[in-house]
Amino acid sequence: MVRSYLLLLFCVICWGSNFIFGSILVKEFSPILLSALRLCFILLFMAFYALMKKKWKGIKKKDWFMIILLGLIGTCINQWSFYSALETTHPTTSALILALAPLTTSFLASIFLKERLTKGFVLGSIIAFIGVFFVITNGQKLQITVGLIWIFLTMLTFSISIIMIKKLTENYESTTITLYSNFIGFGGLLPIALFSETTAALSKEVMPWILLIVTAIVMHGICTLIWNHQIQIVGASKAAMFLNLEPFVAMLVGLIVLKNNITSSQLFGGALIIIGVFLSTSLKWRKTFNDPVYIKDTKNF
Repeated sequence: MVRSYLLLLFCVICWGSNFIFGSILVKEFSPILLSALRLCFILLFMAFYALMKKKWKGIKKKDWFMIILLGLIGTCINQWSFYSALETTHPTTSALILALAPLTTSFLASIFLKERLTKGFVLGSIIAFIGVFFVITNGQKLQITVGLIWIFLTMLTFSISIIMIKKLTENYESTTITLYSNFIGFGGLLPIALFSETTAALSKEVMPWILLIVTAIVMHGICTLIWNHQIQIVGASKAAMFLNLEPFVAMLVGLIVLKNNITSSQLFGGALIIIGVFLSTSLKWRKTFNDPVYIKDTKNF
């Protein structure tokens, strides 16, 4: 179990760090090109893995509509909005807002999957959104920026994708779903990137390309496979607790790498968000929603 916990912690450290590395990469590539390039390398890695493990399965005609929708919403728009947000939004703020995904997923599940919302969910949501207020304002007046809109869109598209994944995993392995959704997402981004950008939007330095390729394969290829294997060993609920560390990893890495200051407002707001998410998604309060938010296959940001 110790080995499993260490591997889960490794995944969370990588995903938390991705907010910082993403904010570095958007200075070298345009968001749309960066999204398309990362998806390209993720797709190549996942296709190689699926072929090696013989996990590349076909999709039934009746499920293609949902797969296409998942690729466009959960991959194409999700990737594009994430990197667009990091152009102007503080990576710690982005990480904390994305921590609201479990709450949003549970709310959407109550609408589309007829899951019953509990008193714990309502209480946790109120606490979490108070925390969001502190994070967004950062001790100043409330000001809604384009970057905040982008990151809220990222969080919303991720939550929507989880609902679709929950339905699709009833008939397909997560690897198959990931492959097809990434392929469709890449196909949706590529023409936009080719026609809207020029080669000037591409970095001419070697190190940004290395960072792009390594983070794409490690964070969204290797970590995805490690996470999905380890939750079968320790259980989704225990693994989920590690995800609460993700925003604080982003804070710490941002402090070390980018020398970003951590304000008391961010710490207090972050603590409220994590407490709220924990109360809302704890098994103590759950009735029927069996941890779909912790399937990591479409976590491309």
